[in-house]
Amino acid sequence: MDLALSPQDQAFRDEVRRFLDDNLSEDLREAGRKTGGVFADIAAGLRWHKVLASRGWSAPTWPKEHGGTGWSATERYIFARECAAVDAPRIFSMGLRMVGPVIMKYGTPEQKAKYLPPIVAGDIVFCQGYSEPGSGSDLASLKTRAVRDGDDYVINGTKIWTTGAHVADHMFCLVRTSTDGKPQDGISFVLIDSMNTPGLTVKPIVTLAGDHEVNQVFFDNVRTPVANRIGPENAGWTVAKYLLEFERGGEAYTPNLHARLEDIRRIAREEAADGSGKLATERGFAERLAETEMEIQALEMIEMQVLSDLSRGRNPGAASSAMKIRGSETLQKLDGLGVEALAWYAAPFEPEARTLGHNEPTVTPEWGITAMPLFLNNRASTIYAGSNEIQRNIIAKAVLGL
Repeated sequence: MDLALSPQDQAFRDEVRRFLDDNLSEDLREAGRKTGGVFADIAAGLRWHKVLASRGWSAPTWPKEHGGTGWSATERYIFARECAAVDAPRIFSMGLRMVGPVIMKYGTPEQKAKYLPPIVAGDIVFCQGYSEPGSGSDLASLKTRAVRDGDDYVINGTKIWTTGAHVADHMFCLVRTSTDGKPQDGISFVLIDSMNTPGLTVKPIVTLAGDHEVNQVFFDNVRTPVANRIGPENAGWTVAKYLLEFERGGEAYTPNLHARLEDIRRIAREEAADGSGKLATERGFAERLAETEMEIQALEMIEMQVLSDLSRGRNPGAASSAMKIRGSETLQKLDGLGVEALAWYAAPFEPEARTLGHNEPTVTPEWGITAMPLFLNNRASTIYAGSNEIQRNIIAKAVLGL
């Protein structure tokens, strides 16, 4: 494998850097830099989505025929790496990463025409209605019901840990349309076109990190057209599994991990381990940081394979599970090293310091105000999108034949 950038890739990298220099405003950089959770500043991500859409760069993984960039795996990785390096906000991308590919594969021509262009443009924002109280990794046990009434489904039940439901205007949702047969056989995949639909209520859940990212959503006789179902009735489990492969493996972890690694190196160069010298020169810490860097480099090879498969129109399969396991566990190692490097500066809890334009003095240095929130928020990274225990079971079955 030739890991050196070709002249064409170098030219593309330079084009991306010029675009970021010209279009990534200081307030957007600040929002990206101060993000403590996965999508803590969703509003900034939505603004950045619009900027990228105006350049035709909002959908790096999509084919050109549906409004995507048509980039190669290498170009997509270069773009992600350069964005992470300059603190570009993360796009709230459930439409781009998850439901968009599902509509491309399973949607009708009318559904593709209705939803794909506004997803690319950032004109509609989706949230994901999968998990329920008691139905997380065991998703097939979900209980939210949808009963047909003429041309509509009438939905009753609840979804939980719904990221961005308070800012989204659309939802893709798994509902139970039959109780016959195996639990997986009676599930359908439907779209809800407005989060203001009568009977739909969103209640916030504030995380350990002090962020409002997730919510609980309640359905009380919520109606959605049968025409909004993606795929056949009672075949939603097949659709859901296809989407989860994109949720777990559709976006590279390592650009963000490389950026976090550099943050920790900067902290370690400035902070003393025990007041007598710089932490970066302490052998134990330096060795653990080096080990983590090697894990990032190894993960990079998995990601390049997955991105290459995606660029050829193949779904990543079990490789997305390996990518999710290694990415989330390496992220948690980096978070631990970041908190350790900051020592007592990581202890104060100052969520107000992460608000855009905050200029008041803080106990924690500016480059450290996200260390503890990231540590707390990312405790969930080995659970969401299917717990890592479930991912290991998938690998055992699909790869090892156990």
